[in-house]
Amino acid sequence: MTNVRDWGEWHRRYDEDGSTQARRLAVVVEMTGQVLDEAPAGPIRLLSLCAGEGRDLAQALAAHPRRGDVTGLMVEADAELAATAEANLGAIGANLAVRCSDAGAPASFAGAVPVDLLMLCGIFGNVSVADIATTIAAAPGLCRPGAAVLWTRHRRYPDITPWVRQRFFDVGCPPARFASSGPGGFAVGHQVFTGSTPARSTLTTSDRLFTFTTTAEAWGRPPGNQTPAR
Repeated sequence: MTNVRDWGEWHRRYDEDGSTQARRLAVVVEMTGQVLDEAPAGPIRLLSLCAGEGRDLAQALAAHPRRGDVTGLMVEADAELAATAEANLGAIGANLAVRCSDAGAPASFAGAVPVDLLMLCGIFGNVSVADIATTIAAAPGLCRPGAAVLWTRHRRYPDITPWVRQRFFDVGCPPARFASSGPGGFAVGHQVFTGSTPARSTLTTSDRLFTFTTTAEAWGRPPGNQTPAR
């Protein structure tokens, strides 16, 4: 992926009280906890793409009674961030593997799907609109019936979060929750895969879901109606 930011510096903003990153993280942690609260009894399999330092899962799982039920994989391309994620999850005894690899390549999560919780946080604000559409279209193939999908995206102009929600609805993942700091701020979405059987994935090891790009390129406007499905 094209590294367009100092991601270590970007992650340090999580430690700043009141920062956008800190406020968004709090929402993701809350939604993750709600997903775990509502999950049926038994194992909860998880996949987090572009997992960063794993702060969201480390905080959500730390004191959660379902922590022992959660297994799965976190994929992060930056070696320093991946090492920090491994340390953060290891510190709370979470049974999650961290793989330092390009999360946009399906080979990076081979053998880890389908899952009960798919986390696409920190992706949609850094890739093209076409790649967002590709990733959403692929999501059902990564999910078990009833799986939760969590995603984030900024709401700077042009705000495409209504289009993102509609795209998820169109592939059989209607909304369960949506939280935002307001116009121009951030958004966190929780979708649910409503298929009765695991969707058949057509991804191959030569496919790509997304490639990180410059921020300006990631602000493109999608075609068509942007009114979110209800």
